[in-house]
Amino acid sequence: MSAFTTTELDRALRIAAGVLLTMSLAACGRSADSRTSSDSTANPVDPHAPLTGAGASFPYPLYARWFNEYAPKANRRINYLSIGSSAGIEALIAHTVDFGATDVPMTDDELHRARTRILHVPTAIGAVGITYNLPSIKRPLRLSGEAIAAIFLGRVSRWNDPTLQELNPEVELPDLPIVVVHRVDGSGTTWLLSEYLSQISPAWATRPGRGRVLEWPIGVGGSGNEGIAGEVKATIGSIGYVEVVYARQNRLPVAHLRNREGRFVSPLPFEIASAATAVLDSIGGSPLDRQSGFRVSLANAPGTQAYPLSAFTFLLLDPDMAGGDRSRHMVEFLRWAYDDGAAIASSMGYVPLPAAAAERILRQLDLAIPPE
Repeated sequence: MSAFTTTELDRALRIAAGVLLTMSLAACGRSADSRTSSDSTANPVDPHAPLTGAGASFPYPLYARWFNEYAPKANRRINYLSIGSSAGIEALIAHTVDFGATDVPMTDDELHRARTRILHVPTAIGAVGITYNLPSIKRPLRLSGEAIAAIFLGRVSRWNDPTLQELNPEVELPDLPIVVVHRVDGSGTTWLLSEYLSQISPAWATRPGRGRVLEWPIGVGGSGNEGIAGEVKATIGSIGYVEVVYARQNRLPVAHLRNREGRFVSPLPFEIASAATAVLDSIGGSPLDRQSGFRVSLANAPGTQAYPLSAFTFLLLDPDMAGGDRSRHMVEFLRWAYDDGAAIASSMGYVPLPAAAAERILRQLDLAIPPE
């Protein structure tokens, strides 16, 4: 991200302080009072002032690059604070930012608390990889959703378990105990994994279920992708989950997963993009949801090529609060990002939206946020 001017830095600091205050009050059950107070005392925002957003850390490198390159073309700045998906959602609900960003779709409760429509707009596609430490295995491990659930529930506890050996008939799996490594902090990677496993395993859906933070039945905890990677690298026989971009950058092995069509697929860009195409195709010509936009999950997507642990990362737009000019500017930014920004995303390891999906999203946004 380019450096803030003094005025912009002051505003960013006020936003960050507002986020912390809002989250603190929410923890005490007072978020509604905070929002009402904020709304009644807020000053009108200059429609031509720089836009500021906050949220997910996963797309931060991409957004920083995009906003830097877009600014001189549009003669308008967009600033972004990487504070995590949950904090970004709370900031948008509190109206302390112009837009939010999240790797996890907002819950029904969060949308209700917002009291306005918040449109989920996909910007890129990410994925979670299942990584492991088995030095004797020289080819990618094959896993199914059922097997992953059984491992993380503690029902499959050794690597040479018949369930795993059947999935890998050409590999001699070692007689080693499985050490599960999981996130202890709230994260979109945990949400995606739990969303996927809840669709596959009734036992998992019952407990621990879906969430950004889970009560894990077994395992060793780590914070962030780096924490999981460090534990997995240090422990022979371990298994964990990290963002695919992080896995590639750190040369971590990633399993091939069995998708809904029974094919084992790797988390490569085509397979990740295929999940998005399949899900959007499955909704057909349905219009953009007026209240939440493209709030859809790619977990366990249909399609022969689809990688089942794929997910959109979203910008969150609140056109009713931001106003027409500022909202339309974000739409014009997205038009640039989907076109000129796609090559940038690919060069950084992100998976850009398929062209047909991007065109469809823009058509729907033009209807939802018409020019003034």
